[in-house]
Amino acid sequence: MSKNIVFLVNKSEITAGTRGSSLGPAAIMTAARNKGSYIFGENQVEKLRSVNDLLDKPTPHRYAKRIDGLTEVYTVLDKKVSTLLNNGDFPIVLAADHGSAGGTIAGIKSANPHKRLGVIWIDAHADIHTPFTTPSGNMHGMPLATALDIDNQECGINEVDEETVAFWNKLKNIGEIAPKVLPEDLVYIAVRDTEEQEEAVMQRLNIQNYEVAEVRSKGISIMMTEIETKLSHCDMIYVSFDVDSMDPELTSHGTGTPVPNGLTPMEAKEILLHLAKNPKTVCMEVVEVNPCLDEKVNVMAEVTLDIIESITKELKK
Repeated sequence: MSKNIVFLVNKSEITAGTRGSSLGPAAIMTAARNKGSYIFGENQVEKLRSVNDLLDKPTPHRYAKRIDGLTEVYTVLDKKVSTLLNNGDFPIVLAADHGSAGGTIAGIKSANPHKRLGVIWIDAHADIHTPFTTPSGNMHGMPLATALDIDNQECGINEVDEETVAFWNKLKNIGEIAPKVLPEDLVYIAVRDTEEQEEAVMQRLNIQNYEVAEVRSKGISIMMTEIETKLSHCDMIYVSFDVDSMDPELTSHGTGTPVPNGLTPMEAKEILLHLAKNPKTVCMEVVEVNPCLDEKVNVMAEVTLDIIESITKELKK
């Protein structure tokens, strides 16, 4: 069935350690205009208010930088995504950095509080830190911990102040549902750059990660069959695609934290097309295009546009 696609643009980049990903959605749109693609004219586009003015001020939250602003972003995404889903729309979220993805997940659960949600996280990073374990304080490394409602204090390295803890608990409970995702309903693809605290919690929760070598040895078709079987008890699926899941030598370094030996663009496209065909998939998100870091002049946005066009075409069938 053809989906009514809504591109939801979130330019807030307050959770990353580098600047410029707020320009990512516009870079993708520029790539479309240069190509003569009308994908953003033929589908509805909605833009959320940016909170990037917070970057012009210091943050008092050392281990959860700008968590106050992120709470606002989560709240807005929760309401907007849930409204779109309740209207029967299919959101494709074009976000700056990955830190806001927990707000997207909140919105999906708010729209379907009694349904079980599966998450497929395609990324170079696990993004499962907490304020207690983070080495940087950058919250784009924490969205999955908010969705899973975990603190991982077993691996804690930080003494976190009470105000930060209060914001963290509020963040995890946006939408008044916690946890929003069960560990057994989370699957990683291409994660290859993790800290020991993340590795420990991934092992403790038995979270599956299809490393790049396994993707290639098994083949994408077999991998996707395994994932669909694993998530067969889920009623709906959310797909989060960080462009740093791809190999920067085959794309560009136009992303905040590039990591070698990633997926090829064709592999990423094939995986996402499989997921777009799955009737349980209700929302997809694309993050971390950063044209300020692109040494090849917007190539990352061009590669990403090609993938988004393919997804959109599939969803429109």
